[in-house]
Amino acid sequence: MSESGNAEQTAVTQSIAVDEIVLIILVMLSLVGVGITHFSPSESFMYWLAMIFVFGIAAMIAGWAQAKEQGHVRGHLLKELFFLQSLHWLGSLLTVLCIFAMLQSGRMSAETAGLVILLILGLATFLDGIRIGWRYSLAGVYLGVTAMVAVLVKNYVPILILVGMTIVAATIYWEKQRIVRQKS
Repeated sequence: MSESGNAEQTAVTQSIAVDEIVLIILVMLSLVGVGITHFSPSESFMYWLAMIFVFGIAAMIAGWAQAKEQGHVRGHLLKELFFLQSLHWLGSLLTVLCIFAMLQSGRMSAETAGLVILLILGLATFLDGIRIGWRYSLAGVYLGVTAMVAVLVKNYVPILILVGMTIVAATIYWEKQRIVRQKS
């Protein structure tokens, strides 16, 4: 393989490794949020609001890194990707601010607001994942499932911790297997 081919493969490998690490971090942050939502529902609103920024910035950094390494992300150039992701996460933030207005006006409880924001965050992460990679979509699905399980199951924390830990373990296993295949 040529030097440029090796460099390209190394860049792709590093990008995948970064995506795996970011997925693990996002799932871990989700698990923290699950605990906060369960033990202090009124505080969950602020946590999930902060996570809109964290998840948005993480997705944008990952998208930019991919675009810089490969020149594009699924056909989007760096400037175009920045614009699209900025609009995407700004729209999500504005939706969350509308939820905040409903909370402040007394039309929604803090617990309900936290769960609705969690759904919005899940959808935003899932949709951005379509643009930048399946790992983000998986994190978005996990967030959506988290919100629904929290609504439907009384003692949901152990279930969501188990699912989150399974995702993290599967991600680590996937990455190790990919490295082994790459070496052989």
